[in-house]
Amino acid sequence: MDNTMTLFPSLLLVAALSHPPPPPPPHGHPPETPPAAGEPRPALPRRDPPPHLGLQDRKPGALHRRKGRQNEGRLFESSYPGSICNLLGKHSLLLMRGSLHKRMHSLTMSFANSSIIKDHLLVHIDRLVRVNLESWTGRVLLMEEAKKITFELTVKQLMSFDPCEWTENLMKEYMLVIDGFFAIPLPLFSSTYRRAIQARGKVAEALDLVVKERRKSEGAERKNDMLAALLEGDGGGGGFSDEEIVDFLVALLVAGYETTSTIMTLAVKFLTETPLALAQLKEEHDEIRARKGDSEALEWDDYKSMPFTQCVVNETLRVANIISGIFRRTMTDVNIKGYTIPKGWKVFASFRAVHLDQEHFKDARSFNPWRWQDSSATANSTSVFAPFGGGPRRCPGSELARVELSVFLHHLVTRFSWIPAEEDKLVFFPTTRTQKRFPIIVQPRVQAM
Repeated sequence: MDNTMTLFPSLLLVAALSHPPPPPPPHGHPPETPPAAGEPRPALPRRDPPPHLGLQDRKPGALHRRKGRQNEGRLFESSYPGSICNLLGKHSLLLMRGSLHKRMHSLTMSFANSSIIKDHLLVHIDRLVRVNLESWTGRVLLMEEAKKITFELTVKQLMSFDPCEWTENLMKEYMLVIDGFFAIPLPLFSSTYRRAIQARGKVAEALDLVVKERRKSEGAERKNDMLAALLEGDGGGGGFSDEEIVDFLVALLVAGYETTSTIMTLAVKFLTETPLALAQLKEEHDEIRARKGDSEALEWDDYKSMPFTQCVVNETLRVANIISGIFRRTMTDVNIKGYTIPKGWKVFASFRAVHLDQEHFKDARSFNPWRWQDSSATANSTSVFAPFGGGPRRCPGSELARVELSVFLHHLVTRFSWIPAEEDKLVFFPTTRTQKRFPIIVQPRVQAM
């Protein structure tokens, strides 16, 4: 059981996918008498689907924390819908388990930690954001532009490619792949899924050619990217096959650009709807830009001098819930707060249910970045705020996503002012996004310095 489960032991939504619900009780059968105060609650019968667990008591106990530390891979295992599994590939990090997952997670972390970002990635992030924003004029579909930025950044990190026709074509196919994530995984009945499978094949072919070309040039200077590490089998345990590397790159490209681009878009939407927050953010970044001049790139010390920006990032992550939760499957009968979840049942731990809970966050559905300036409130929220998951499956690119969003906001607010081009609503199913890709009208900002 990973540590994410210990954070939310009471938010396990059990989908009765493995067993049908029991028949209703015979007519006239008296309802079960609830236990008296202080008496233990009996476990549910094996095939009774438990309700939303522990709605009145969401504070994780020491017992659940111990279970989380001691039972990784024993009580729960990663288990995602068939559409996602088929499109990511069997060797993706999301689906790996045991020692292989630990090895690959560690390897991914080594290319997205603070030291790597500071010494190698930040300069590319700053440059690519600048280049993309230079072409903005008039009406802009923010979601599309954000996807372009984050895809280029991810491709650069993974394979050292700068933007070109090849990366543009690859991105088009990737969009089709992601469209199929929550489609019915039957090509005969779902045209969306059929197109996604076809696009996935094209993506795999393109990446396979890159892997083979890189293998042929082993004698050349080693590139400092993820592909080089995969080819050399970094992290111990020997090298990887081409198929394993391709699956791994497919999944990392999805993780690196889709979620971060959505966070960028929604941060701008929330700021647009909260003028006081936008004004304070502009003030913070104007001070940084005044110290550096118009053309100087951001450095690590600049990133670390953005306290209110980090409040905006946290609040965007909390309200938006780009990843609404995680999928797991029980490996044995599991007892949580008096309920028994039978072996083989699907489990969904909802982040959104926690992040939007009034018990944990006052006015939980309001965008209020100032809440993160309260040190006591921040300390109390650490056990219930986990937008990147937790434990051994915590997103390895969490710090990189924060840096990308911070750099993007810096250049956006110091270069442009904007207004919404039309009303756009936020939807949460099947994924978090805006209905119209958040169109805005931008104009160069006149700065008074």
